[in-house]
Amino acid sequence: MKKIVVANRGEIALRVMRSAREMGIATVAVFSEADRTMPFVQYADEAVCIGPAPSSQSYLLGDKIIAVARQTGADAIHPGYGFLSENAKFAQKVTEAGLIFIGPSAASIEVMGSKLAAKQAAQSFGVPMVPGTETPLRSVEEAREVVKKTGFPILIKASAGGGGKGMRVVQQESELEEQIRLAKSEALNAFGDDAVFIEKYVAAPRHIEIQVLGDKHGNCVYLFERECSIQRRHQKLIEEAPSSCLTPAIRSAMGKCAVDVARACNYYGAGTVEFLVDEQLNFYFLEMNTRLQVEHPVTEMITGLDLVKEQIRIADGGKLPFTQEELQINGHAIELRICAEDPANNFLPDTGKLETYIRPQGYGVRVDDGYEQGMDIPIYYDPMIAKLIAWGSNREEARERLLRAIDEYQVTGIKTTLPFGKWALQQAPFIAGNFDTNFIGKYFTAAALEQKDDDAAKAAAILASQLWLTAVKPSQAAPVTANGETSQWKQRRTLR
Repeated sequence: MKKIVVANRGEIALRVMRSAREMGIATVAVFSEADRTMPFVQYADEAVCIGPAPSSQSYLLGDKIIAVARQTGADAIHPGYGFLSENAKFAQKVTEAGLIFIGPSAASIEVMGSKLAAKQAAQSFGVPMVPGTETPLRSVEEAREVVKKTGFPILIKASAGGGGKGMRVVQQESELEEQIRLAKSEALNAFGDDAVFIEKYVAAPRHIEIQVLGDKHGNCVYLFERECSIQRRHQKLIEEAPSSCLTPAIRSAMGKCAVDVARACNYYGAGTVEFLVDEQLNFYFLEMNTRLQVEHPVTEMITGLDLVKEQIRIADGGKLPFTQEELQINGHAIELRICAEDPANNFLPDTGKLETYIRPQGYGVRVDDGYEQGMDIPIYYDPMIAKLIAWGSNREEARERLLRAIDEYQVTGIKTTLPFGKWALQQAPFIAGNFDTNFIGKYFTAAALEQKDDDAAKAAAILASQLWLTAVKPSQAAPVTANGETSQWKQRRTLR
């Protein structure tokens, strides 16, 4: 493999290109008109504009991307995540064009792309399932019959796609018909497929996923787990590896099930098998993502592996260079997704210019991003700006290091999830590792961030008062506390 087209944008495009360059492989960027000045475009060895800003007119044009690969003499296409990464038809067309698709086979994508087909494949290996339907829901009457067995609450889910779309929690009988209608409508609009199914709703689950790697020679391993329970609108915000709740025995059992799921569809490449884990640490298969995950850096940090390089080697026909027994967990890593969103306003997207953009640095800190200071955040794409990852020899060190990195990260001009991340990392349930997917709903309010702002304003007022007193009467000035009293501790601190 000598040249790769990276069929994506932003931080993941840049991340793939860096690994390719280390392997001596040239890269071709495809970009929309809105992304002409983006860092990934400048970094690539070649770059080709493929259309206007909307993804439907650029990044989702599979035939055009394949044409670029042929035009530039590329050997392969890496889809990143999102866009065409889990599109079986695109993967098939890439292969038919005589190119290498850096990912699983089209057949594997198709099986695991349908949550129902994935459940059926996994069931053949005895993987635990959440009680519910095994075929698409045909009517409200059928739903009522299913609910008699599962009981409320239930979860209605779209068979195709993900990201929380086409997903509805139903608490009682009177809501059932309306929520089915809404879920089907949302699924049709998002994925072109209105098939939905029912699962028993696990009220306080943890969302834990297992990273798997398989080659084309029948070898498959798991690279341990990632804890992804802190979410808003069913989308992850904070991820860590390993999970704080799993025992070695449960980790091993989940890992074996994940490998079985991969084997059920003859999987090769990097993939992720997702599970729900209840309060008794019973785990249930959720779905498989047939691509690289946004949160893959935390796995890289605890294993020392470059998952993009492994993807490329596997796609090129290479064998896994390690066995399951040779893999081990080293330390702990936590990732915060830095999104252009306003946490104080229900995490609504925020657009604008990155007036200030300064990354944190230091030992154990990694930033995967795709923007530079002065750039605009476009409205056309996912609002994620960067991923901030911290590694530590243990969970507490990783947490403290991530807090330090958040404080060093300077972003102005737009609202981001940085303040939320700082708040979350300091909450008692997070510190104790005792939380579930309801973390934000249970503990977070806009007032929590406002309180932090009030504290910062109070500290600034104290500092301003002290500076003014020092300027007026240097010999008599003394630090002042919030209630007007002098503070000898602050006086000693000032004199240092």
